[in-house]
Amino acid sequence: MDIIGNLAHGFAVALSFQNLLFALIGALIGTAIGVLPGIGPVATISLLLPITFGQPATTAIIMLAGIYYGAQYGGSTTAILLNLPGEISSVVTTLEGYKMARNGRAGAALATSALASFFAGTVATIVVAGSGPLLTSVALSFGPADYFSLMLLGLIISAVLAQGSVIKSIGMVVLGVALGLVGTDVQTGQQRFTFGVPELSDGISFVALAMGMFGIAEIILNLERPEARSVLKTKVGSLWLTKEEWKRATPSVLRGTLVGTVLGILPGGGAALSSFGSYMMERKVSKNRHLFGTGAIEGVAGPEAANNAAAQTSFIPLLTLGIPANAVMALMVGALIIQGIQPGPRMVEAQPDLFWGLIASMWIGNVMLLVINLPMIGMWVKLLQVPYKFLYPAILVFCSIGAYSVNNNVFDVYSTVLFAVFGYMCNKLKLEPAPLLIGFVLGPMMEEHLRRAMLLSRGDVMVFLERPISASMLAIGALAMAAMLLPNLRKGKEAALTG
Repeated sequence: MDIIGNLAHGFAVALSFQNLLFALIGALIGTAIGVLPGIGPVATISLLLPITFGQPATTAIIMLAGIYYGAQYGGSTTAILLNLPGEISSVVTTLEGYKMARNGRAGAALATSALASFFAGTVATIVVAGSGPLLTSVALSFGPADYFSLMLLGLIISAVLAQGSVIKSIGMVVLGVALGLVGTDVQTGQQRFTFGVPELSDGISFVALAMGMFGIAEIILNLERPEARSVLKTKVGSLWLTKEEWKRATPSVLRGTLVGTVLGILPGGGAALSSFGSYMMERKVSKNRHLFGTGAIEGVAGPEAANNAAAQTSFIPLLTLGIPANAVMALMVGALIIQGIQPGPRMVEAQPDLFWGLIASMWIGNVMLLVINLPMIGMWVKLLQVPYKFLYPAILVFCSIGAYSVNNNVFDVYSTVLFAVFGYMCNKLKLEPAPLLIGFVLGPMMEEHLRRAMLLSRGDVMVFLERPISASMLAIGALAMAAMLLPNLRKGKEAALTG
């Protein structure tokens, strides 16, 4: 079946009443958590994982995906109106978007953000649909050694690109892999790292870890921060762009879409990296770069296109290789595994409804976001005025019920609290939690492929260097590590010599 036929099948799946409803719910929730500063898609998806268990896998993933790319839309609203990014990827939008709002062009900035996101999302959906089956056919030629090296590369890049110290990020990756190996060894039946606790024989609950470290820990951090939300007093104004603004924004949208499409595919990339990359590009190549810092529309159009394109192309390595490109994709892997689906190159054949239905739902979701965002700006502004002290008790109750309902086990609630404390401590110690989550997801898969590779090679470790794909992945990983660690080592030597 050709790509047109596959997409037709995907739209037939996505346009069912249930999937349309959950796509809309995901888009609305995503926009809302993007608007509300300090929550974000990672925390929200981790909190909502329990409610997906009673839904078909396709419906659940469509909703979670809608939350992710919907948050990219919503984050720009607070960035433009409050100078307060609702999402990390919207940080750069504050630089020019808020100044546009102060100049009386808030409506134009919001419209630019919505239209750029829609265009980039449409292009990214086409890229996912076109490249997905191609990469899947390539991935089917991968052996166990190739998969192990690819996953190792993903862990290295996620650590290298994480915020803060590379050494700390590597430590978090290693800890995540160790936590993923807790439980009963499938091949030998031996229990590992359970310390005599019977509840750990099946491993650490993915929901407990994600909900605790990203959901409840974020709530605790938010309670520490004093609320300072001064909504823009001036009117939003006309949403229509002038002819000159159209002319200036269009090239930036095209460049941002290209940047986001490429960076979204890379492990460790994602919406935040893409939006920053797009903004830096615009400052260098835009004809109006002298206007940056005063409310340049290029500084809104490019990053907003980039973050939405990246949010959708980050599904490519997930759907084709089973490798999460970022923390949100790691949550998606967890959601699929909980549903009994192993993400990877055989998903196209084994789960065509999910694969093509998800791709079709991305475009439908972008249409929904375009329709619901601009007319509902007034409602989002009202939502911003709700005090956080009224929001967090309901979220905590929902978390407790969700953690318990997964296995009907109070131990999971205790685990969630433990990981919440640990996540809070990690934030205070400047330890990035995202690499830990990716390590937790990839750890068991890496072990499985490592064992297969060693079994097939009869214990010869050179198999990882003899296979061209595996050797290339290891070489790229080594170069990435060297590029990040050598400057730090050089600084350390210089400090020792001067000291």
